[in-house]
Amino acid sequence: MDHAKKLGFGLMRLPQIDKSDAGSIDVEQVKKMVDAFISRGFTYFDTAWMYCGFQSEKTAKVALVDRYPRESFTLASKLHSGFFDTFEDRDKIFNAQLENTGAGFFDYYLLHGIESGSIHKYEEYDCFNWLREKKKQGLVKHMGFSYHDTPELLDEILTKHPDMEFVQLQLNYLDWESPWVHARACHEVAVKHNVPIIVMEPVKGGTLAKLPEAAEKLLKDYAPERSISSWAIRYAASLDNVMMVLSGMSNMEQIEDNLATMEDFQPLNEEEKKLVFKAADIINGQITVPCTGCSYCTEGCPQKIAIPQYFSLYNEDMRESAEKGWTVNLGNYDLLTREFGRASSCVECGQCESVCPQHLPIIEHLKAVSKRYDAQ
Repeated sequence: MDHAKKLGFGLMRLPQIDKSDAGSIDVEQVKKMVDAFISRGFTYFDTAWMYCGFQSEKTAKVALVDRYPRESFTLASKLHSGFFDTFEDRDKIFNAQLENTGAGFFDYYLLHGIESGSIHKYEEYDCFNWLREKKKQGLVKHMGFSYHDTPELLDEILTKHPDMEFVQLQLNYLDWESPWVHARACHEVAVKHNVPIIVMEPVKGGTLAKLPEAAEKLLKDYAPERSISSWAIRYAASLDNVMMVLSGMSNMEQIEDNLATMEDFQPLNEEEKKLVFKAADIINGQITVPCTGCSYCTEGCPQKIAIPQYFSLYNEDMRESAEKGWTVNLGNYDLLTREFGRASSCVECGQCESVCPQHLPIIEHLKAVSKRYDAQ
């Protein structure tokens, strides 16, 4: 499979018909997005068991697998530690994924979101050998894992499993020096082991598509014709060992913008790299909750709290002015609470924090959100 084109279509943030239902995917729109992507020579699609309220893999079947010859695209899916509790469960999920997608095999298959809290489960259920077996059977062409933790643990895993063919890392210019994400240090470990890298969250859940005014001006003054998100995609694709940059795309506009950026990919030059780091300093000074909107936290929330949406509203308000009284987001918050639990209904069970790839203190942040919106 030719991966000269480094852009992958992440099927994680697909367009929805009903914003309060993650599984209500606008399949007809997805078909058009898939057609645009493939018609421009891009082939890599990334899904997972629980994306889009467990509907992403099924959408991949209808929008992609049923409509294109199998050799014309590359499909990746994943096994997540939160969904198996026995040796048999691993195969149950894998077989259901083959059925969901109708793909016959996966070009790339990942142990999903490995970190210190989940590595023991992957080891207890012998998942690395299980994955090797799937490869021997021809059901997986390339085996690897996605990862959210320290460079030390990553080094340990790659040393112990040198046959892993790729690693998926969260790399973007905003997280490069982050003490939580460890983007730069994890990148260095992967390069040291000479492992190909697939990048996730290059635009950090849309954060790097809409910047504070000063950061946006910096980039627009240099290249007025370029979109803001194109800087983030090019930054990730310019890094050593990167074979693919995944972007979770929600509409045709995002597809078109990313295709234009990556069709004739030009790596960032030194001056452009300095500019994105200047932009990162400005953004870091203004983000209150560095949430990427991945929604891993919402699946198991007993109070059905719309955690990422609340954080997004809160960040927006804090960026404008912490002292500002009423904002439109107070109304937006009230609308959301008709469908979801309020921030104040958090019972502090910690389920959300145990699965957050960014390791955010979600419970504390929800208290701040509640103080801002529930007290009004």
